[in-house]
Amino acid sequence: MDDQIPDTQDIALETPVDDVFRAPSVQPSEIFKGASYSHFSPLPQTIASDLTTECVLGVDEAGRGPVLGPMVYALLYLPLSLHRSLLAETHHFDDSKVLTPAVRSDLMEKLCTTGTDLYQNCGWATNVMSARDISAGMLKPNGTYNLNAQAMDATIDLIKQVLAKGVNVKEVYIDTIGNPAAYQKKLERIFPTCKITVAKKADSLYPCVSAASVCAKVTRDAALDVSYEAYKTEAADGWGSGYPSDARCSSWLKRNKDPLFGWGPECRFSWGTAKDLLEDKKISLKVDWPVDDDAEGMNISSFFNNSDEADGSELSNWYGRPVTEEIF
Repeated sequence: MDDQIPDTQDIALETPVDDVFRAPSVQPSEIFKGASYSHFSPLPQTIASDLTTECVLGVDEAGRGPVLGPMVYALLYLPLSLHRSLLAETHHFDDSKVLTPAVRSDLMEKLCTTGTDLYQNCGWATNVMSARDISAGMLKPNGTYNLNAQAMDATIDLIKQVLAKGVNVKEVYIDTIGNPAAYQKKLERIFPTCKITVAKKADSLYPCVSAASVCAKVTRDAALDVSYEAYKTEAADGWGSGYPSDARCSSWLKRNKDPLFGWGPECRFSWGTAKDLLEDKKISLKVDWPVDDDAEGMNISSFFNNSDEADGSELSNWYGRPVTEEIF
């Protein structure tokens, strides 16, 4: 349904490195359960010491297209005065897709290491949206909860919680989902005190969005790595990036498909790739649900009648043995 990968994405860049940094946003117990959850870093020292400090905040996601693993929304905020000098000039943050996995991992580790300038000045948060919950929303029988709506709700919730901590956010930059103008107008109504900018390719235009994209991507990479630990006996090549166009991913799905249950909570069952494999008649499992033929065509009162006492009206037999007038 939404299992696409942009032509410009390089599978090698999307594949987690073996030693990807596991930030505090990676919670194995929740990942193994297939649960969605959020994580918020402590308020950075420079902001916590003066909550009047004007801040800029960026939002981006990672893992929209894969059939395996979560989609992660992330935000990063810091003093407005340090926006470009710290993120772009000092640490060279960029769109996570153009940074190597090793560089992304190293930047994330610096954000989480006490004493670094990134740790002291930057706060960040993530919303890990599990494959299970994404599919449950998209496959709802009465009105689907589509991926764009889920993504927007995750974004709004993350920003609200940062504002609730007292952070003085003045500017917000977001990589768009859908129509930028409509998305921006909605956010402006929800956050009237912030200057909102929603734009395509925001992760390559605004350093705070670039940094948020790194938080999202490294968290997703590590979450994917954690999920794979349940399959340690598998071949070393694993499931690759989790994208349908990755040969390792498609091969893994075929090798590990249970004929009845499919896969675990790491799989997005709402994706066309998973759906097609589950409906493959060559390897699918047929389930016959037994039906009691004796009950077919009977009305409900038949279940309460005494077969040895068939005489009498249906009403008099409704609750069991017939009752005669003599009793009264």
